[in-house]
Amino acid sequence: MEDVYEALRADILFGRRLPSSRLQLNEVAEQHDVSLSVVREAVTRLASEDLVDATPQRGFHVRSISIDHLQDLTWVRVQLEGMALRESIAKGDVTWEANLVAAHHRLAVTPMYFEDGTGNFEWLQAHGGFHAALAAAAGSPILERLRRQLYDAAELYRMWSGNLPHHPNRAHVGDEHKAIFDAALARDAELAGDLLTQHLETTARHLEAIAPDVDAAPSVVNAAAH
Repeated sequence: MEDVYEALRADILFGRRLPSSRLQLNEVAEQHDVSLSVVREAVTRLASEDLVDATPQRGFHVRSISIDHLQDLTWVRVQLEGMALRESIAKGDVTWEANLVAAHHRLAVTPMYFEDGTGNFEWLQAHGGFHAALAAAAGSPILERLRRQLYDAAELYRMWSGNLPHHPNRAHVGDEHKAIFDAALARDAELAGDLLTQHLETTARHLEAIAPDVDAAPSVVNAAAH
């Protein structure tokens, strides 16, 4: 089941299965040479993570794009992640700095895609680790739990912003991370906060720009094209 779950999750996150597209369970079972019950278990797990919608009459579909939800989610993330970053800069010690350096290095040297165009889940993990390291010295377990929940909720939107058909070019995302990292290490809370806000809002703007085109696209796209 784990292999089917990981494959479907990658298909969704990297835009090979588009928003609102239907998941044909029989086809997935044939594709992966597994039983229908295995596929159903994997899809149910994806539904629990809010990547898939399950409705009694319509079956399973990839979650749709909701611009209102995205804008609200982005606004709240800006407030909470900015707060966590400022607190970390104020309170972080040499251990926080060392961990942040390590997290940024891992992100910087990990490719987002393999040479064949398929997405690299190690990059996803490194990206999450970097954002967690920025906020790690805030000193509030409640703030960190909320930050993590919002990060996870935004992960699908973030991946879609760079992987769906017609997506705008965002070649400098590594530079965005580097600028935030440098400002945080320099203890420039105002600059680091402004850069983080721009980073989060750029993702939202990119997805808003392509949302009208998604409904007209095929349900499965070739990841190598990205």
